[in-house]
Amino acid sequence: MPWTKAARLQYQRVGLRYASDLTDAEWALIARKMPPRHRLGRPREVDLREIVEAIFYVLWSGCQWRALPTDFPP
Repeated sequence: MPWTKAARLQYQRVGLRYASDLTDAEWALIARKMPPRHRLGRPREVDLREIVEAIFYVLWSGCQWRALPTDFPP
């Protein structure tokens, strides 16, 4: 597919912190597969999107989990 102006607008990643971060459209596809929040038990302390983005960062950069930037959850 040639990089037309329309294609560039569709695939641009402006405003993301890292190259491995997800756009809202990409997250919408993944979020449907995530388990729903349970009514019982402890509420989640960390957003699942942040966890997925951290996993993608590790896969993309090759760094260790402990070497993640402080922007990501523990």
